[in-house]
Amino acid sequence: MLPSWFDDGLCAQTDPDLFFPEKGGSTKGAKDVCQECPIRIECANYAIDHQERWGVWGGLSEKERRRLRQQPAEAS
Repeated sequence: MLPSWFDDGLCAQTDPDLFFPEKGGSTKGAKDVCQECPIRIECANYAIDHQERWGVWGGLSEKERRRLRQQPAEAS
């Protein structure tokens, strides 16, 4: 189940297929929507925290999220 803030995302008003392109397909359209979205940061964090494997979340592709998860945590 998605968090309640998800309903505030611009993706809720957009064709969901845009955020799940075919393998090798362009993510540009989805990322353009995400750039204007008020919940972009929450969405990206959710996808990273829940290891979402498919689609564009918070303006990040699967590959970009995977890279972020693999980076070592910054020392405080």
